[in-house]
Amino acid sequence: MDWLRQIPMGQYVDGSEGWLRRLDPRLKLAWSLMFLLTPVLAGPLWRVGLVLSLLVLTALSGLPRKLWWRSLMVLVLLAVAVGLLSMLLPAVDPPAAFSLRNPAELPNAATDGPTWDLIRLGPLQWGSFSLGPLVVDRASALLGLRTSTLIFTVIQSVNLVLITTTPEDLVWGLSWYLSPFAVFGLPVERLGFQLLLALRFLPLVQEEFQNLLRSMASRAVNLRTLGFKAGFGIVLAVGERLLANILLRAEQGADALVARGGRILAPSRFRLPAERPSPLLNALALLGLMLVVGLRGQYGAL
Repeated sequence: MDWLRQIPMGQYVDGSEGWLRRLDPRLKLAWSLMFLLTPVLAGPLWRVGLVLSLLVLTALSGLPRKLWWRSLMVLVLLAVAVGLLSMLLPAVDPPAAFSLRNPAELPNAATDGPTWDLIRLGPLQWGSFSLGPLVVDRASALLGLRTSTLIFTVIQSVNLVLITTTPEDLVWGLSWYLSPFAVFGLPVERLGFQLLLALRFLPLVQEEFQNLLRSMASRAVNLRTLGFKAGFGIVLAVGERLLANILLRAEQGADALVARGGRILAPSRFRLPAERPSPLLNALALLGLMLVVGLRGQYGAL
């Protein structure tokens, strides 16, 4: 039942292995934004290149293999499954069964010209049930490629940042980027403090959800034998209990904060100093980021 701990996706894992832990949090946020924004309106070669670069970064990050292997395999299977569904499922309405005019009467009609179809199979039929013909053309293949690569780059880039950076460092880096907006009246310290509290509550949400799943398993609840109505009622009851437990935890945390004389502090007050700062590594990461941004502007459309 401890599958949330066995696949630490999006959770910080304490340790000293890996050069990613020695990077400045502000550079990590900048690199994650690069992986999130550069695939927009980019060509397939650039998207595939981002996926390959993430795979290389993950393999050469110096992190323990057990830390990223399972989550990487799950993410690859998810991206491939979503890409195949986007490629095979029709994205537009099928054409009409009967044409209103004879195709030979249309001007510049090309009835026997080349086609962009990559895969064209006959109707898939199981008994009396038919799925129709399977057609994969260039547009559907590009859609599947874009969907799968986007899912992989977004989740894996954010996951690498989260498992190697403490919440205090993340909030401090984000507050550093938002500090110029304090001139216009933006409460940067308050926003950073609230974000830090929200990140602290995420493990509690996962713990409550896992406890509810464990309680259902101990009672041998089988949704298939209960039917749709009873099973849907149990799902709603579990969701209601999860929300109630989360709100109770939040109330207890707020009461404890007020009882101890808590007050809003800047995120820099909670950040611990880096144990092994590496100026050379941070300089190389900054130069690499500038180089990738320049390559995106030059070759991103490929």
